[in-house]
Amino acid sequence: MPGRQVVTTPCKLNLHLGVHVEKDERGYHRVDSVMLPVEPTDSLVVEDADELIVRHEPALAVPAEKTTAYRAARLLGEALGVRPDVSISIVDRIPERAGLGGSSADAAAVLRALAQRWDVDPLDSRVVETARRVGADVAFFLDPVPSLMVGAGDVLAETFPELVGLPLVLVMPRTEGGVTSECYAEFDREPEEAADYEPLCAALRAGDADGVAAHLSNNLASAAKRLAPVVGEAEAWLLSRDGVVAGQVTGSGACSFAICESEGAARRIARSADIERGWWSKAVLTVGLDSIFC
Repeated sequence: MPGRQVVTTPCKLNLHLGVHVEKDERGYHRVDSVMLPVEPTDSLVVEDADELIVRHEPALAVPAEKTTAYRAARLLGEALGVRPDVSISIVDRIPERAGLGGSSADAAAVLRALAQRWDVDPLDSRVVETARRVGADVAFFLDPVPSLMVGAGDVLAETFPELVGLPLVLVMPRTEGGVTSECYAEFDREPEEAADYEPLCAALRAGDADGVAAHLSNNLASAAKRLAPVVGEAEAWLLSRDGVVAGQVTGSGACSFAICESEGAARRIARSADIERGWWSKAVLTVGLDSIFC
């Protein structure tokens, strides 16, 4: 499939994140995670080139060769026996160090685009295995629908009906927090038992938004808040707002999210976070696969 491809990819929220003290042979913690695709989205353009080129806008602080997008292209080329001679231009709207999975989303979008370009099913076992090699959350973004992931958070256990149009607000303080490796190390110093994810999964199977709101959990959040207390401050501020149904820190932070009573409430809270606190904020909706083009 030569020529020009345009791809968009959502970010994710962890409705449930359960980290366990056990680790696999790769040194990854056992993790169970229930994730939901949401806005904002990153966009990618893939075109023919003489060699592999990856550009990010705005530019990242690391060389292109160190990015997950570059690694994904290189590893998939090796797995399929194809030279990844393409130019990949990525417009990043998903903030870094947020717990929203931005770099994983970009890597998966590259894998999906190149798989289709090379006439391979994006869910082919070789593509999925490459996703797992790139990073724990990457496999989720190959088919970003509400999902339960197990293993190290990289093995699909169950998918759920799309929960499209749920109003949410994202709030993230200006902080250097949200480094996943540091957060997991802090968790190891003071482990916290994971919640049972089955009540949340039951609510998702039933399409019960109220049930989803009632069973949010993240046992990595305490570690994130110890490392960067402003993350806890932002979460507490968010949960105190009128119009919030439920919320929590997502992933290892630094972003928190809240399910809201209405889109208007979400927009109002986002404006308040920006004006009153100077925090990055965005009113968003959950998205479905029809929002993703490849």
